[in-house]
Amino acid sequence: MEQLVQQIAAYKEEIAAFTPAGAADLEQYRIKFLGTKGIVKALFGEMKQVPNDRKKEFGQILNDFKQFAEARYEQFTELKENGADSDSNIDYTLPAEPHRLGTRHPISQVRNKIIRIFERLGFTIAEGPEIEDDWHNFTALNLPENHPARDMQDTFFISKNPDWLLRTQTSSAQVRVMESGKLPIRIISPGRVYRNETISARAHCFFHQVEGLYIDENVSFADLKQTLYHFVKEMFGENTGIRFRPSYFPFTEPSAEMDIVCFICGGTGCNVCKHTGWVEILGCGMVHPKVLANCGIDPEKYSGFAFGMGIERITMLKYQIKDLRLFSENDVRFLEQFEGTI
Repeated sequence: MEQLVQQIAAYKEEIAAFTPAGAADLEQYRIKFLGTKGIVKALFGEMKQVPNDRKKEFGQILNDFKQFAEARYEQFTELKENGADSDSNIDYTLPAEPHRLGTRHPISQVRNKIIRIFERLGFTIAEGPEIEDDWHNFTALNLPENHPARDMQDTFFISKNPDWLLRTQTSSAQVRVMESGKLPIRIISPGRVYRNETISARAHCFFHQVEGLYIDENVSFADLKQTLYHFVKEMFGENTGIRFRPSYFPFTEPSAEMDIVCFICGGTGCNVCKHTGWVEILGCGMVHPKVLANCGIDPEKYSGFAFGMGIERITMLKYQIKDLRLFSENDVRFLEQFEGTI
């Protein structure tokens, strides 16, 4: 037995001094020490030569040796898997392969800029689900069943009775915030919306919106106008011409649409602005008292304003894009034009 113990000690010294030069050396180590005909297996076979009163002692020495040999093999294997294999043919003096960087989609760029503008005014972001129920998408916004204004939005219904649908506007996220009862409210709700429309250069079955809502005591139409004036100046430039036109929305009263001077023709009239010199960018108004009441807010104490805009329309105006379909076709030639706009 003493001779076997000395032999094991010598093997340990050999293993401790061993460093594989590559995968081939490591495999040779495995075969020599841990293989079916390896040293560890052979030493276990010598157990029958050890006296019975010392078998336990020798067995402990042998198990320690086996664990030591296996641990060293696992250590070398981990180093190889982590790229420390010195037998690799990688020339680290060569220049790295070029990594082509992408860019943000123009819709994402404009969305982020809109968010930054309103964040500086104290607005926070509120998001909601894209699949909505009838209450949050229509009824709470003063659009009860059979209301004619529902015909203004061709809807993708998922189920009927109860009605579930792909939201037609991000106002549904505003309803959820109003229902929480935490006042005052100053939020914008960006997101994707869906309408059953024929796809063309000016319309799509899905698009992106940013809607805003401010509710507090003594909020007036003047607050709305100054907020939107600031937004247009920041988004399009200090000298951008602006006008408000009376309009109708069931969830605001009074209501207005906001136009800016057409960038294409400079206000002289062209096909883009339908020869009016103006382009509509958003709708807005004072929150209807019925909407406040539907959401549990006292319309006698609180007032507010709301606005909504399509991000695609803002993007088309900002970058003079004439076809809405380009945003969703994923044509790399189109997207590469915006690498320098971030």
